[in-house]
Amino acid sequence: MEAAVHSGAAVQMRRRIRKVAVLGAGVMGSQIALHFAGAGFPVLLLDIAPKELTPEEAAKGLTLDSPQVRNRIVQSLFDRALKLSPSPSFDSTVPQRITLGNFTDDLPKIAEVDWIIEVVVEDLNIKRSLYKEVEKYRRPGTLITTNTSGIPIRFLAEGRSEDFRRHFAGTHFFNPPRYLPLLEIIPGPDTDPQVIQFLMDFGQVHLGKQTVLCKDTPAFIANRIGVFAIMHLLHAMQRYGFSVEEVDKLTGPVIGHPKSATFRTADVVGLDTLAKVAEGLYQNCPHDEARETFRLPEFLKKMLERGLLGEKSGKGFYQKQRLNGTSEILSLNLETLEYQPQKKVRSALLEQLRQEEDLRKRLRLIAKSDEPYAQLLKENMAALFAYVSHRIPEISDEIYPVDEAIRAGFGWQLGPFEKWDAIGVEEGLAAIKQFGYQPAPWVQKMVEKGFSRFYEVRNGRRYVYSPQQESYIEVPGQDRFIILDTLREERVIWRNSGASLFDLGDGVLCLEFHTKMNTIGGEVLDAINKAIDIAERSYEGLIIGNQGENFSAGANLAMIFMMAVEQEWDELDFAVRAFQRTVMRLRHSAIPVVVAPHGLTLGGGCEMTLHADGVQAAAETYIGLVEVGVGLIPAGGGTKEMAARIAERYVDGDVEINYYRDILTMIATAKVATSAFEAIQMGLLKPGQTRITLNRQKLLRDAKAHVLFLAEGGYVPPQPRSQIRVLGRTALGGVEASIYQMWQAGYITEYDRHITLKLAYVLAGGDLTGVQYVSEQYLLDLEREAFLSLCGERRTLERIQHMLQTGKALRN
Repeated sequence: MEAAVHSGAAVQMRRRIRKVAVLGAGVMGSQIALHFAGAGFPVLLLDIAPKELTPEEAAKGLTLDSPQVRNRIVQSLFDRALKLSPSPSFDSTVPQRITLGNFTDDLPKIAEVDWIIEVVVEDLNIKRSLYKEVEKYRRPGTLITTNTSGIPIRFLAEGRSEDFRRHFAGTHFFNPPRYLPLLEIIPGPDTDPQVIQFLMDFGQVHLGKQTVLCKDTPAFIANRIGVFAIMHLLHAMQRYGFSVEEVDKLTGPVIGHPKSATFRTADVVGLDTLAKVAEGLYQNCPHDEARETFRLPEFLKKMLERGLLGEKSGKGFYQKQRLNGTSEILSLNLETLEYQPQKKVRSALLEQLRQEEDLRKRLRLIAKSDEPYAQLLKENMAALFAYVSHRIPEISDEIYPVDEAIRAGFGWQLGPFEKWDAIGVEEGLAAIKQFGYQPAPWVQKMVEKGFSRFYEVRNGRRYVYSPQQESYIEVPGQDRFIILDTLREERVIWRNSGASLFDLGDGVLCLEFHTKMNTIGGEVLDAINKAIDIAERSYEGLIIGNQGENFSAGANLAMIFMMAVEQEWDELDFAVRAFQRTVMRLRHSAIPVVVAPHGLTLGGGCEMTLHADGVQAAAETYIGLVEVGVGLIPAGGGTKEMAARIAERYVDGDVEINYYRDILTMIATAKVATSAFEAIQMGLLKPGQTRITLNRQKLLRDAKAHVLFLAEGGYVPPQPRSQIRVLGRTALGGVEASIYQMWQAGYITEYDRHITLKLAYVLAGGDLTGVQYVSEQYLLDLEREAFLSLCGERRTLERIQHMLQTGKALRN
């Protein structure tokens, strides 16, 4: 793959990246290599050559010159990375783009690459020694960057040539690189500004990253702020007397943080890693007003002494214990350092927060509450607000890079200044004063000048307060993205309780769901039909997409359960027909419809995607037909569509029975693709219809371009299919026997077998004597009948109820 980014004015050459070298194949090096390979770039991955044989190698008569010995270290490190969960690869083909080698034999090959990324151990002398060797083979003009997280960039390239220093910078990826979008770009003292601009642009466009320009200060931006927030909690929780599990309940999704919250995150990262960053900040920030916060609490020191390092040692703040065939996760008592069963965390505040979907409103509830749990969270916010105010202009001249870095690096839904805006700037100042902290003078000055918010939206553009200019400035880079929140006041042309319809300009509409988990019920189906009506009258095309955490968790399961329990079969039949009619209208409308899935795209969300004219999928799209998990089969056109795709495999007078089996197995096991790339391999997304966006922030803009491409190409709606080749008993006979054997062997339950047989029946086109040709409507009727019959069965209702109550599938 070749990628280019303009490096400046029109008269200047374009810098092109054709191949990348990653030096160092440890946990980060191998994953960075896999991320570049996943983006389509050939990668050379190097590490040290062994200095001695293993006993196994010696027994085989190998020598240090044997090829398999020379690359043993890089191979073992790379193999270890491939086994990581979640997978660092978008799909199984990614590792094929990576060539392994060692520094001794293969370093001269870096002369063939356009970007060299160093990811070796965090030791200044080791890095400098490697750079000395790199300079022997590196072509002038080749980018050379380091993934260091703790060594000042200004020290690393000392003694190197002018060309080396001009093309040298920090490119700090966050772990795991595939899943955390932050890429901090740190210039050295001699770095060419055009190199920095290239890295900023390339990271966004080709690697799907949120690139943030950082100053060369200790821990840069994200770790400086994120680790402060964690360390403050570690100290404060002891004063409040809260347990590990209590703090994790408080500091997860209810405040817009990841499910791993505080202590599970620390266990995953590694307590030794957290301690190293905190101690580095304590040592390297002598003038930091909150320096003592980075001093390790006594319990953390004792944990490190005992080797309680988190997941890497099997014990950290949590320990998984197996007893009598079941596993239980114990939490650490920080006073005794003994593991104990977790206690249930209940509070009126938590219940109130769970009922409120709007994060900003939840933060305001916390700020106004006197409950002890709220006081800890409020103090942590107050300390954080004060701390980030003092980091301007030390780590960043403006405040928006701080928010961008924390959102992208730590997975917070709102950055620190955005949180402060949510509860109110003056309310935040009052909290800072209440808990004995001091804000930076510029914040008080801002308020005195009449500025009441850090951010504001005007005319569909986002503005941010600049402490340097003492006024609002436009947040840069907005032209690259479509941000629905900034368009909400002026560009919504229609809405109901389930969705809003935006005019994105250039004749393109976008329908955004806003139900809980973006589930699809009657109000959303009404909105889709209304959006198509409006688009067909006056517009070029339609996007179905949103900027929530997930595209859609599927159909409204609670509604289905209620109708089935109350045996309202006519109403349920009508609801299923309405879903089917809607996806078929989406497929056959007079304008092109592009669906833009991202995150969870399950059940009905997947079925909607199957029927689009075009799919603009985020790379991180987890898509699947999962209805079997609740005792049903896909009936929103999903089973019909997969039967039609099986028919498309008709080759030379025969149908690939194996593909029928593959599709049956995929749906019967409720398999979910772990990326958009894998979804193509699984047959859920079609290569010719699907474009993939690595940077999710660009998803709607890319979807808009996709719609216009289809419209300007002379879009003609496809006609309903009436000649779909189905297999009938040709497929059913062998499949029924296989399903029976799996049941007999205990791999599936009797009810799994029952559901799978109904699914197999529909995919085969019913109990036909042999191969026949049927219409889409015939298959839609078959899947709906099977769905309704399953809704009438007790064990399906048990599965649905269990899912609604626990969020987990029941195998009954």
